[in-house]
Amino acid sequence: MKAIWLAVLLAVTQPSGLQAEQSSDHLTVTLGEGSTLSVNRMDYALPGITMVDLDKFDQLAARIRKQTLEPAKNAFIGPSGGIVPEKPGRQLDQLKFLEQFYGYFHGTGPMTIDLPMKPVLARVDRELLASIRQRPIAYYVTYYNSRNTNRAHNIALAASAINNTVVFPGERFSFNKVVGRRTKAGGYKEAPVIVRGELSEGIGGGICQVSSTLFNATDRAGLHIIERYSHSRSVPYVRSGRDATVSWDGPDFTFRNQYNQPVLIRAYARHGTMSVGLFSSEEMEYKPRNVPGMNEELPEEVPAAVKKKPAQAH
Repeated sequence: MKAIWLAVLLAVTQPSGLQAEQSSDHLTVTLGEGSTLSVNRMDYALPGITMVDLDKFDQLAARIRKQTLEPAKNAFIGPSGGIVPEKPGRQLDQLKFLEQFYGYFHGTGPMTIDLPMKPVLARVDRELLASIRQRPIAYYVTYYNSRNTNRAHNIALAASAINNTVVFPGERFSFNKVVGRRTKAGGYKEAPVIVRGELSEGIGGGICQVSSTLFNATDRAGLHIIERYSHSRSVPYVRSGRDATVSWDGPDFTFRNQYNQPVLIRAYARHGTMSVGLFSSEEMEYKPRNVPGMNEELPEEVPAAVKKKPAQAH
């Protein structure tokens, strides 16, 4: 990165030290929506010479970039089945900002900068989504007791988190990364979990049914399973050995899309049914695996009264 900054600096004619001394020390950066940032010139000068300290400039740019970033929003399939279009975002144009900052620093540029921004494109646009939603390549369903309201709530929340995810060719999917930390602030509730072979109450209990359903669907599609762990005791919602336990600070479920086409994950949980469908384009050439399904009989729920102890969600 420093090489780029130096190239920009050398491309600009450096004024004399007298010009620099005659300039004001304060720069006002307009961040947008009435927000401004005041910068003191001397805070960004190398000791003893009239040159920009690029390390300090990088720190300034990183702070501004984080504060002003507007992430793009991917296209997704809405509840009615229609495609909701993507929305582009914006981010700091760091090269243009450096040029403007350099002009201010040496007294040749304005003392107020309207922050230069550049567009950020969405990874998934409506055209791509339309092309990969047509062909189903795998499907798996498991069942749960919807009357266990906390557990059912957690399952639906985690299913919503992975729904509409697109895994591009060569890309690695991480359940923990996509779903995120399971906390009360994130909407998760206490429900039974398995910790070291024992039942306990933990925030996010039930989400392992989502990761396990996803595992069986991805296995059916012939995707490359990278990381998958079983619980310390059997679980009732999938066949023995077909589960995928996850915990924020522990086990994760990950797979890689080794095919040459993107894969779309569609997931939902309602009325006691947890379903994952995988889709791709008509050009997809994949090698499915034979994975046994589950019958529609509701699994026997864990006891309502269980020992309480701090635990990560399973």
